[in-house]
Amino acid sequence: MNFTIINNATGTSEGYALVKSCDRKTSKNGSAYLDIVLADKSGEISAKLWDYKEGMHGDITANIIVKVRGVEQMYNKQPQYRIERIRTVTPEDNVDLNDFVPSAGYDEKFLNDLLYAVIDSVKDQQLHALLTEIFAEYGARMCTIPGAFRLHHAIRGGLITHTLSIVQMAEAAAKLYPAVDRDLLITGALLHDVAKTEEFVIAPSGLVSGYSLSGELLGHLVMGAMIVERAAAKLGTDEKTKMYLQHMLLSHHGDPQFGAAIRPSFLEAEILSQLDMLDARIYEIENAIGAVEVGGFSARQWALDDRKFLNHGRKPVSTAVQFESPAENNA
Repeated sequence: MNFTIINNATGTSEGYALVKSCDRKTSKNGSAYLDIVLADKSGEISAKLWDYKEGMHGDITANIIVKVRGVEQMYNKQPQYRIERIRTVTPEDNVDLNDFVPSAGYDEKFLNDLLYAVIDSVKDQQLHALLTEIFAEYGARMCTIPGAFRLHHAIRGGLITHTLSIVQMAEAAAKLYPAVDRDLLITGALLHDVAKTEEFVIAPSGLVSGYSLSGELLGHLVMGAMIVERAAAKLGTDEKTKMYLQHMLLSHHGDPQFGAAIRPSFLEAEILSQLDMLDARIYEIENAIGAVEVGGFSARQWALDDRKFLNHGRKPVSTAVQFESPAENNA
C-alpha cells in the first residue's frame, strides 16, 4: 500500500484506500471490531480496526474510499495493518477514484465522444432517432459504470468499454459479410446492455454493490426491451424495427440457461449474441492469466467451463482494448 510514513519511530503511516471488504466481528472480550481489506492500485492488505464504535468511527462498509492512519505489523507471517484512525473521504480530500479502483483506462470524454461518433454513423433514420433518444437519457451514466457486478468488465467504465468493443467487432463482421444489416447490428450492439444503467446499484467507489429491485425482478434484458418500447412509442417507430431490436436485446445471452428470454432468430441477433460472449471470454481469459508467470497456467475458471489457461508469453497480457475511430472505419 502506498501510505506515507508520518512517524518512523513508531512505524505510523497514513493514506487513502478503498475498503475492498469489511466484516463486523466480535472479539473474545466481547467488543466489536472490523476485519477489513484495504486496497489501492499498488495492491491490498488485511487490516483490523479494534474496539469499533460506529458513533466514533462512522459507518464503514465495502466499496467506499477512506483515509486511514495506523501501523503495519506481521501476523502469521503475513502483513496486517492495525488501524488507529479511519474516516470516509470528503470532497476536500480531492481523491481520484481511478487511483483506487480498477478502471477502463480511458478518459470519460473520449468514451462519450466515441459513443456518439458511432451513433452518428448509423444512417437508418429510425434507428438513429432511437439511439439519440435513448442515449440522451442513459449515455452519460453508461460511460462511467461497470459492466458487471463480478466477472467481465467489473471496472469503472467497463460497460461502455464492453459495448464499444462489441461495436468494433460488429463493424468488421458487417464489412466481411454483405448480408449483414450493419445499422441494425450496430444499434443492437449499442443497446444490448443499456438497461444495466438501471439494473445495478453503484457504490461511492464507482463499482457495483448490488442490484436494484427492478434488476433483481426483471433483469437488464427485459428492462432493455422496455426502454426500446418507450422510446419507439414516443418516436412512432415502425413496429417491425422496434421488434427486431427488442428481439436482439432479449436473445443476446444466447440460451435460456444463461438468461436469454429467447434464442437468437435472425442473423444480426446471432452475431450480437456470439460477439457478446466472445468479448466477455476474452476479458476473462486475459484477466485470468494476468497474474500468471509466462509458461504457467491460471487457476480453473468456473465461468469458462472450469478450464485453466496458459500464459504463453508471446504477447504482453492486458485487459485494455485499443479502440479504432468509427469515422475511420466508415470512411
